[in-house]
Amino acid sequence: MPSRTPAKAQAPVPSLDYPAELQQRFAELQAKAGAQAMAISLVDLETGDDFHYHADRWFHAASTIKVAILVGVFGAIHRGELLPQSRVHVRNRFLSAFDGAPYQVRLDRDANADVHREVGRTLRVSELCEAMITTSSNLATNLLLDLVGLDVLQRTLDGFGLEGVDLRRGVEDERAFEAGINNRVTANGLVGLLRLIGEERAFSPALSKQMLDVLLGQQFNSGIPAGLPRGAKVAHKTGEISTIAHDAGLVYLPARKPYAIAVLTEWEPSAGGRSATIAAASYLAYAALVGDRD
Repeated sequence: MPSRTPAKAQAPVPSLDYPAELQQRFAELQAKAGAQAMAISLVDLETGDDFHYHADRWFHAASTIKVAILVGVFGAIHRGELLPQSRVHVRNRFLSAFDGAPYQVRLDRDANADVHREVGRTLRVSELCEAMITTSSNLATNLLLDLVGLDVLQRTLDGFGLEGVDLRRGVEDERAFEAGINNRVTANGLVGLLRLIGEERAFSPALSKQMLDVLLGQQFNSGIPAGLPRGAKVAHKTGEISTIAHDAGLVYLPARKPYAIAVLTEWEPSAGGRSATIAAASYLAYAALVGDRD
């Protein structure tokens, strides 16, 4: 699979002109990689074409749920309840969605230690959004979720008529996890969220662009971006836990509108090659759109 190599110059090929072949290629990739489950959703904002591979299957969301929280926070900004520069007191105490028992976000399980160092101080909403997405800060995520409110966030998502995104608890809420209360997504659900942003329909063009800028700052790029040629820009969010590895984003190629893609995978806890499999799936989707079948 090529990784960040220039695309070959060639005449345009109609988008997704061989969906049956693409279904087979994804099935072969899943079998070769040894993934227990794989789902792909793809919508081309240039042509309106779409493609789905097990795209309505529910998965544990892992950190991809942070895209939904980002949209919910910007909904509060749209309603005038928050400003990007609003200051939030940083603390590490949250209440379980299961029984209200207090819990903390463990530093050794958080990808961003910087927010933890700010406990007792304040950070701007915009700074928390950036930390939540670009370095996947769990502490920033829970602070934003508490700030807006879980029910308000979910109602904001429901207001768009979206299906396939189920926001039910904060990150590291182990009591809720043990009770089976989990954030869930489908590939179609994540692509629906991203499409709102890519088409500038997430509240307003200005707010959509602000969310896009946050997503473009993503620092974990071994999934979708690794399967694309040089010059591609990806506004995306990854998510990985013991049995889950996901990536979902908007892919911007020169001289065309973006496409939205979500690649969701489930694995045995000891399985390797997760990022490489997502990158391979990303390349297959890219090849289907630009006509590169090598």
